[in-house]
Amino acid sequence: MTEDLIYNKPWIMQRADPYVLRHTDGKYYFTASVPAYDRIVLRCSDTLGGLAEAEEKTLWHCHESGPMSRHIWAPELHHIFGKWHIYFAGGEKDDPWKIRPYVLECSGDDPMTGEWTELGMMRCREDDEFSFRAFSLDGTVFENGGAHYYVWAEKVGVGKQISNLYIARMKDANTLDTVQVMLTTPDYDWERHGFWVNEGPAVIKRGGRIFLTYSASDTGAAYCMGMLTADENSDLLDPRSWSKERRPVLSTDAEKGIYGPGHNSFTVDAEGNDILVFHARTESEITGDPLYNPNRHAMLMPVRWENGRPVFGFDNI
Repeated sequence: MTEDLIYNKPWIMQRADPYVLRHTDGKYYFTASVPAYDRIVLRCSDTLGGLAEAEEKTLWHCHESGPMSRHIWAPELHHIFGKWHIYFAGGEKDDPWKIRPYVLECSGDDPMTGEWTELGMMRCREDDEFSFRAFSLDGTVFENGGAHYYVWAEKVGVGKQISNLYIARMKDANTLDTVQVMLTTPDYDWERHGFWVNEGPAVIKRGGRIFLTYSASDTGAAYCMGMLTADENSDLLDPRSWSKERRPVLSTDAEKGIYGPGHNSFTVDAEGNDILVFHARTESEITGDPLYNPNRHAMLMPVRWENGRPVFGFDNI
């Protein structure tokens, strides 16, 4: 079955940090940050394109106070360890920037109708003195060689806060089995506009290699995507196994009217072709604080493969 998809244009309006999963039964699921940052929503469709018009259900709403009461960000849906889980970040009403990663678990087979319960904050290994002690968000999960890995962004530093990406192997759905390993820090000027940021990791695998994309800089027009690459047979907890691109792999294209592309996920279309799901803006000038401007829209882009590597570009149609 083929379907006509709209590429490199707003696909689902005002949905930032979009995450699409095609499950083993062929159904597509979509979740994202909503402008109010106060809940977790989910859509389901038999087709990728159908997600745009699919009914959106609120699965969970933020607390009135305490943990998980503000800034509910970047949910991701994963079926691992035998159950459905949603990974997301949240702050607190009285301390909005106390952002930490949390996990929900579904007791049923259908994430749209099953009951969701809170597993609480992600737990690091007992001897890990650093993970989730500071501003931590954008957790994603991927499997390789029978093991599951958790990758997330966390800020460090005194004075100028720097957001790095870390990786650890998982013990279960909300517990890490190893201490954190830093994969990347904002080394380059394109990762340091406004804030020094590496965040929003996403993984795609092909030809024995693992490609990990991430987003850099502040959330305006400077927002862009970088990429790391590792051999699937290497030690993924060794930073030397990963090579980093010197320049962004996707950035603003003013001629196309696409600004600040980033915080992506990967899925496939009906024919199994790889699709990049990302958010971007369609205006160069942002009214108010970019973080609270709602006009980051979910978009789709075909992934082109050259010499075994993914190529991202607005001409990929």
